Amino acid sequence: MNKFSDTSDLSTLSLANHFLIAMPGLNDPNFSHSITYICEHNKDGAMGLVLNHPLPMKLSEVFEQMGCEDKGISGDCELLAGGPVQLERGFVLHSTDKEWDNTAQISEEILLTGSKDIIEAIADGEGPEKYLVFLGYAGWEAGQLEQEIADNAWLTIPADSRVIFETETSMRWKAAAECMGIDINLISQTAGHA
Repeated sequence: MNKFSDTSDLSTLSLANHFLIAMPGLNDPNFSHSITYICEHNKDGAMGLVLNHPLPMKLSEVFEQMGCEDKGISGDCELLAGGPVQLERGFVLHSTDKEWDNTAQISEEILLTGSKDIIEAIADGEGPEKYLVFLGYAGWEAGQLEQEIADNAWLTIPADSRVIFETETSMRWKAAAECMGIDINLISQTAGHA
């Protein structure tokens, strides 16, 4: 039974610091087989970052565009497509060992920074211990995410920083579902409400 059988059930529940695990039947190319980390969720909508859709470019290309010299070993770091909104905007999801100009705390273990000083620090080899770099983000208007959950597009679970920072990109979708004891590949592509 889906405990979110109507969207009013979610009206007071924040899904910040949760994973959205795309159900197998979700065919939107931006979210098919995706795992999205929700950074913000309130009555006005939600914002998240897709954790497993790599872009065909590396961080070194961002360094070059910003005029940063790569003094560290981070240039080979992959970039992730955070979602279909504002693809020119960058975000860094990272561990809590350092903060920058535009850093928001998402959880006790995870920060989000959207200012260029963190990219400069990463290029200088002085970035956070653990990080992922994104271009773009996923956004939902008020009530939209709640409706998608009610329509069985997503499974929701509390986030696990090990899935974010210690799991290979291609394995994150499956690993997140396994945190719930679910083999995501065995779930039916269609679901109903009891």
